[in-house]
Amino acid sequence: MTGPTSMTGTTTDWQQRFDRRIMRSMAMPLAKLDHGRGARVWDADGNEYLDFLAGIAVNSLGHAHPVFVEAVSTQAARLAHVSNYFTSEPALELAERVTRLSGAGDEGRAWFGNSGAEANEAAFKLARLNNSGGARTRVLALVDAFHGRTMGSLALTGKPHMRDAFEPLPGGVEHIDATIRALEAAVDDGVAALFVEPIQGEAGVVELPDGFLSAARDLTRRHGVLLIVDEIQTGAGRTGEWFGFQHEGVVPDAITIAKGIGGGFPIGGLVTFGHASTLYSRGQHGSTFGGNPLATHVANAVLGEIERAGLVENAALRGRQVRARVEGLDSPLVAGIRGRGLLLGVALAEPVAQLVSNAAMQAGLIVNAANDSTIRIAPPLIIDEADIDEFAERFTRALAAAAAAL
Repeated sequence: MTGPTSMTGTTTDWQQRFDRRIMRSMAMPLAKLDHGRGARVWDADGNEYLDFLAGIAVNSLGHAHPVFVEAVSTQAARLAHVSNYFTSEPALELAERVTRLSGAGDEGRAWFGNSGAEANEAAFKLARLNNSGGARTRVLALVDAFHGRTMGSLALTGKPHMRDAFEPLPGGVEHIDATIRALEAAVDDGVAALFVEPIQGEAGVVELPDGFLSAARDLTRRHGVLLIVDEIQTGAGRTGEWFGFQHEGVVPDAITIAKGIGGGFPIGGLVTFGHASTLYSRGQHGSTFGGNPLATHVANAVLGEIERAGLVENAALRGRQVRARVEGLDSPLVAGIRGRGLLLGVALAEPVAQLVSNAAMQAGLIVNAANDSTIRIAPPLIIDEADIDEFAERFTRALAAAAAAL
């Protein structure tokens, strides 16, 4: 196939339009996509791609899934938006659904916004509320963590190159290494909350060390610290459990959710457990669009289909198959693979991830360079064995092309 025009060196009309009118906070897009179906998308020139990124772990059901399409169209024709002066059946149902799936139970509560960054803003404010005696002024997050790009969520993000231009950020946040020793040294009675991702997707699909989450739960409980787990990229079944923390058998105080729960429709949220459900009081947080009938109806449909079709189990199975295919590749560039379920990172022997990602596009495969030496794989949860065979064939071609270009 012919690669996307954005990579041929020829400036196209859509690139000129993008450069003229879109804010220059993002790189030039790799292609102008036109439509999709299942695990495939087509660009405006008719080139077809196998999508193994799914909008960065967002399109849980792939593209144009009948359940998603039906949910959007039927609810849009019924009631789309009501503001936060009112509620609706889809909002109530979604709150009940996410507290059930997360294990928050009868004491669980949910708040809905429009994105993962907003979910982490709500969680940051929750952390500030865990300070009844006035002594809890510290919030802990991890080095290399990514929690969003708003000012509060950026303060939680442990990546200096993302933060430096926007200093001073909201204060009181400290970034610690993801080690049990660092955890033990940092957690005390002056800490309000600890934020962690079960897998650091933007750091290169890096899992927490063995025992870290359990140690974090023990320490935070002992010192009255909120354990807040960012499940934005790991939630909605992507890792082979409904949420990443469930692999470890711990119970957090709160989780943040977004991405895959809406299957492509913008929605995010905060789910609280136990005592954390009592911290917010009336008027302390809100969102005009958050939890509107359209977004919550679509999220209910997406999560309902994941549950009905056994896609959590499929993510676990297909993840093992993808891992086995990558481990079996005969390429000097592949150094290993990490992650869980269908959130995987291929470790490269050289810092050429962008070269490999570009070669994959030329081969008709969408993956991405999570960092210089990691290719992130996060396909729709609906993929089957034939899709994995096709992925392996196209990825092999991409690796060969990248190796030849070195």
